[in-house]
Amino acid sequence: MIIGIVSDSHGRHDRLAAAIKALRDRHVEIVVHCGDVVDSQSILMLAASAENVYVVAGNMDRHAHDLAAVAAGYGVHFAWEVAEVPLDKGRCLVALHGHDESVLGEMIADGQFPYVCHGHTHRFRDERIGDVRVINPGALQHPRGHHAPSVAVLDTATDTLERIDIDA
Repeated sequence: MIIGIVSDSHGRHDRLAAAIKALRDRHVEIVVHCGDVVDSQSILMLAASAENVYVVAGNMDRHAHDLAAVAAGYGVHFAWEVAEVPLDKGRCLVALHGHDESVLGEMIADGQFPYVCHGHTHRFRDERIGDVRVINPGALQHPRGHHAPSVAVLDTATDTLERIDIDA
């Protein structure tokens, strides 16, 4: 399964559009946004990006009830804290924003999910902790660590991750 992972777009429609194009070019089947979408227009853009889209509320999603309503109207799976994305063989990828470090830590320590994806830090991360692969695609707005805005593509069949820099 090919999964596009996005986070912290903060209403930057130009960068989100470029990210969606990059994900489409890689034939993603699922798009996961790990929070801080910020506005309804971003939900609409994500809804058109893939057949299956999952969005998690972030700490900057102040109008999350409105975002959830728009998401529901367009068939986007919206989660308040944690989204479980079905993979194969009963496995799930879990996505959360990560601003609540205790919840993030629990998801990783639990070891139940092969992939834990998060945002919030605005830093790219690809780390294995035990049997769990922890992924942060970076951020589309204000990336940290002297990096370009970025997203990631995960191929669960080969367990490979590609970081994609998005032109600002």
